[in-house]
Amino acid sequence: MRKAWSISTTVRNPERLRNFLITLKEIENEEWNHKTQIEFQARLVKNRYYGFGSTQFYNNLPSHLVEHIQDINHIITLDEAVHILEERNYPEGIAIRGRTSYKPLEKIGLASIVDRKIKLTSLGKYLLEDDYDLGEMFFKSFLKWQYPNPVDRDFRDAKIYNLKPFILTLHLINEVNKICRFKDMKEVGISKTEFEIFGQTLLNYKDLETQAKTLVEFRLALKAIKPHKEKKEFIQKNIEEFLADFTNIDNNNLSDYADNTIRYFRLTRLIHIRGNGFYIDLEPRRMVEINALLETYDGSSDEFSKKDYIDYISDINLPVLPWQSEQEQKKISDAIKVEVEALEFELEMQEFLDAKSVEELREYRKKLQNIKIKKELQNLSKIDETIDALNNIRNLDLKPSIALEKYITMALNIINDAKEIRANSLVGDDNEFIFTAPANKPDIECYYESFNSICEVTMLNGRDQWHNEGQPVMRHFRDFENSSSNKSNYCLFVAPKLHRDTINTFWFSLKYEYEGTKQKIVPFTINQIIEILEVIKKLKEKGKLFSHLQFQNILDEIVALKDEDSVNNSDDWLRAIPESINKFRREVL
Repeated sequence: MRKAWSISTTVRNPERLRNFLITLKEIENEEWNHKTQIEFQARLVKNRYYGFGSTQFYNNLPSHLVEHIQDINHIITLDEAVHILEERNYPEGIAIRGRTSYKPLEKIGLASIVDRKIKLTSLGKYLLEDDYDLGEMFFKSFLKWQYPNPVDRDFRDAKIYNLKPFILTLHLINEVNKICRFKDMKEVGISKTEFEIFGQTLLNYKDLETQAKTLVEFRLALKAIKPHKEKKEFIQKNIEEFLADFTNIDNNNLSDYADNTIRYFRLTRLIHIRGNGFYIDLEPRRMVEINALLETYDGSSDEFSKKDYIDYISDINLPVLPWQSEQEQKKISDAIKVEVEALEFELEMQEFLDAKSVEELREYRKKLQNIKIKKELQNLSKIDETIDALNNIRNLDLKPSIALEKYITMALNIINDAKEIRANSLVGDDNEFIFTAPANKPDIECYYESFNSICEVTMLNGRDQWHNEGQPVMRHFRDFENSSSNKSNYCLFVAPKLHRDTINTFWFSLKYEYEGTKQKIVPFTINQIIEILEVIKKLKEKGKLFSHLQFQNILDEIVALKDEDSVNNSDDWLRAIPESINKFRREVL
């Protein structure tokens, strides 16, 4: 029986891999055996990277242990973490849990076992650097990921499997577009439904053309069906036929596997989402690189010993990319310059950057794209769109945490005359948000004529909000203050709800100090940001402008609450913020 390939859903959040790797580093150079496998899993619990905040994990645990896990002030010892795992009473044992948590790190090439000892690879060490690029890390890993390979027992039959999944996915999209071009059909890439059925069931590069033709036939047949109910039945019939002899995937998890795979592939910046999120296509702004990949690699696997394969996938300098030559780099630069010049013309700018590298050009293009977006966001319809998105943040095509960073960035661009609003999120060449900002940077940096600020956002509501955001927010802000010491600095914190522990932490830094100095941290709920946007919208309807100085007044008003006689603690402060927003509304309107 065959198995459909997919990216493991064991770790759904790519950023979580970094936390697992940080934990593994604590036992680097130790022998990987039954004892250290248990210790690795226990350290994940100890560091609150595993189990914390999970109702499923808390099941069957005594209430006092759940309280210890949830109490962030309680330092979980290693012995206590082992005891917690023992109380979970896993039928397969704790060591297997440790091996399962380790496996994604090995498969991606972040860690390996050398002479029975745990080693972080060059790729893994890159992920732990301060200036790591999550997209670059996954791109280098996916180029080399193949089946069969010596470390994955599930896909070892070379008679069935012969593919590099990421490369072959690029080939499949390209082949479908070629067929559509020949048939005079619109080239749109492949739909998510088509990827579910035909993408992860393509197991051999030799079947590429056949699979692509079958996909297009499916598309044409589906298009010919008009009633919605019959369309659904047709899709279901094809899913059942294609998955009939696949042992590891069914209707219940088919969509989950596909969504997870697309989310990861999107990180490489070579996959473009189009058609309101319905289709995945080749990134048009990276076609020089994509064409070079397609010409160099046919999607077939290579032969390796286990050691050679692990060495290969874990080396960040391999493979040597086919567009590294001076000639190919010039092609890429020339293509970006065409787009840059078009943006400059549209924006009536004459500031073409004399860039020395492709990355500098891309960074300049991103700056121009942000200027264009800021201008577009001054339209009333864009304000309505942003308000609507923030009101429905959990129901958008984007993952909520990514969507929140995107639409709070848009909101900050709408609010006033900022010089620059810079999101540190991972974005594609189309400037669409792909993933959240890395753990070592503020989510959003805001630069104004008279002051600067950062903005940190989270979808967390419970006590884990304090655990994940409290200290990191203050640390990010202090680093930002140190680099922007010539201006007054603020930190905005935005969440669906503000947990009392988070607010108490921020109150202490506001009223007393953090690392010896007070901080101006201003917490808002998403609804309060929406209230401010609605005020801005009414101003614009009257043809009036709203400046960054007026926005600074709101922030100063909320900061100054700490000195009011009626505000004696963090609860009083939190209760007083809505009245400050009401006062702002009355004064402005």
